[in-house]
Amino acid sequence: MPSDKKTPIRLDLAAGKNYFWCTCGKSQKQPFCDGRHRKEAPGFKSEPFSVEESGTYALCTCKQTKNPPFCDGSHINC
Repeated sequence: MPSDKKTPIRLDLAAGKNYFWCTCGKSQKQPFCDGRHRKEAPGFKSEPFSVEESGTYALCTCKQTKNPPFCDGSHINC
């Protein structure tokens, strides 16, 4: 299920830190999971990820990326 937002969110991420990407689009803390899927979208679960190098990354919000959680431009076709 795509979120209402179509453009990626650019964030500074720290190497080796664990993050949880929202896959359902219901989280109030996009692009990260806040557990809302448990009640509003029970067929979904968060996607754990980390990055090898600290830096700025574009995280997908349309939920159509083929390289989750990173934006691959799929929002252009949403």
